[in-house]
Amino acid sequence: MEKTNSRIEQAAALIRAGELVAFPTETVYGLGANALDARAVDKIFAAKNRPRSSPLIVHVDSLEMARGLVEHWPDTARKLADKFWPGPLTLVLKRNARIPGNVTAGLDTVGVRMPAHPTALALIQASGVPIAAPSANRFTQLSPTTAGHVQAAFGSDVFVLDEGPAPRVGIESTVLSLAGKPELLRPGMITRLQIEEVIGAVGLAAAPSAGAHASPGLHPKHYSPRTPLFLVTGQLPAGKGVYLFWNDALPAARAVAMPQDAAAYGAALYAALHEADAGGWEWIAVEAPPDSAEWAAIGDRLRRAAAM
Repeated sequence: MEKTNSRIEQAAALIRAGELVAFPTETVYGLGANALDARAVDKIFAAKNRPRSSPLIVHVDSLEMARGLVEHWPDTARKLADKFWPGPLTLVLKRNARIPGNVTAGLDTVGVRMPAHPTALALIQASGVPIAAPSANRFTQLSPTTAGHVQAAFGSDVFVLDEGPAPRVGIESTVLSLAGKPELLRPGMITRLQIEEVIGAVGLAAAPSAGAHASPGLHPKHYSPRTPLFLVTGQLPAGKGVYLFWNDALPAARAVAMPQDAAAYGAALYAALHEADAGGWEWIAVEAPPDSAEWAAIGDRLRRAAAM
């Protein structure tokens, strides 16, 4: 415990000094900087080669910290935070003047969430500031679920709080706008139906056009391995590859049985894709997931990963 506390204090000192730190959450490893320091936030975009049109999620350790970043905390936010925080739900609200414009792609809204990982919460608390953090990978590439994935992307350029595999959830957070009528911006493992059970009807946001995006993770190609990835239903590509299936076992050079439960599948997905990507195959084929609410986030990530 003493060693862990020492590492967290070291990481917190780097955050306060305007540097980057990679840390685990219950979804994936994040690449964090002081969300109140525009110069520190700029380093995230530079390190990831991330377009400025893609906003960052701000991670907090308390409701008080979250409320201190927005103009208004509506009753819908209170109900959802009571139900799902700490956890993989990002709430998008009107930001106040404390949040720099580069965090939000110049928009007047900011996404905030309280992660359900003790190391993430301890880091935010020790830093004393909210932490802006997208996934700790190069832009459009596979999200990292281990410290090794982060180090493969950034080498020794980024300090990593290594707390072992992150994916209790494994898929990036659900993003919900409460800046007007509730709208689902990005699906996650907290589903639209679960949210509607708490606050009533939730709309579906239209796909973004040119300009700033209301949420991260909306670019057509995202979450992608270097190896070409195909979503398949019953037929594999020609050549040698690895096939990830949940139901329909097909002959492939390497076939990997994935969980049939959506939550377990989501927790395993990125690790399986990282392993397949490192195998030198001609392709990765993934059996298309079911078309249901529980699988919506997985389908979203795989469609973007397969985009050409």
